[in-house]
Order: sequence, then structure tokens, then C-alpha cells
Amino acid sequence: MEFKNPLLAVTDMEASVGFYKQVLGLEVIMDLGANVTLTGGVCLQTLDSWRGFIEGKPVVLGGSAGELYFEEADFDAFSERLKQFEPEYIHPVKEHRWGQRAVRFCDPDRHIIEVGEKMEAVVRRFLNSGMTKEQVAKRMDVPLSYVENCL
Repeated sequence: MEFKNPLLAVTDMEASVGFYKQVLGLEVIMDLGANVTLTGGVCLQTLDSWRGFIEGKPVVLGGSAGELYFEEADFDAFSERLKQFEPEYIHPVKEHRWGQRAVRFCDPDRHIIEVGEKMEAVVRRFLNSGMTKEQVAKRMDVPLSYVENCL
């Protein structure tokens, strides 16, 4: 068994592709009309064709049972750039208890997107603030070997 891709049903393919390209910097790697695959393996399927695949069963967009998760090395620049798109925020930038900063917002069909700071960047940020490797490991609640591997 091999997992291949997440697939999201979308109401407006052009708007959704534009969102993922502009906001997250993804690129189209395959366009089959009703199905578009983006870099990172994100697949978008038109809502009408998706309904056909699931034999007309009801589709509810905008649920909060999952998300697409991305990481960004230059989190500060991304979070500043994100503001220009005026997304529907689930929450603004916040710092999790382990020190990683993240923001959650919705795509045009209210699928939740999370962009988190790359964990390696969290380690470097803490080290640059004057913390020792041991202090970083304790602060992030990870083994010291994890901190060392991030370097």
C-alpha cells in the first residue's frame, strides 16, 4: 500500500488554483481539467466530478476535521505576505507550547490550511536567542539528538 495524494473538492477550479499558486507558491504539475495536481502532491477536483465519483452522495465543504499542513522556513516573511490576501483566519499567528509558530486560514472552499514555521528554524531561532542546545531540547520537549539533527 502506498499513499499518493490528498484530494480536495473545489467549487471553482480557477479560483482555487490561483489561491494555491499566489498564497502558498504551489505550481500546477498536471492539469486534466476537472483534476489538477499541484506541487507537494495537493490534488484539486471539481465538485461536480467529485459528486460523480461518490455516486451523488452529499458533499459538505468547509469542515474542520482536517487540514493541509505546510512548513515555511521564512515564517515572518510569509505571515506578512499572507496579510495582503486577507484570508479567512481560523486563528492569527500563534506560538505553540513547543515554540513553533503557526497560522491557520481557509482556502476559497473553506478547507483549512496550516502554515507552520519549519522546525529547524525554531531550533535556530532559540539558539540565536542565546539558549543552549540542552535548553532548546527542554523548551521544545524533544530529545537533544533532534536539536542536533536540525543543525
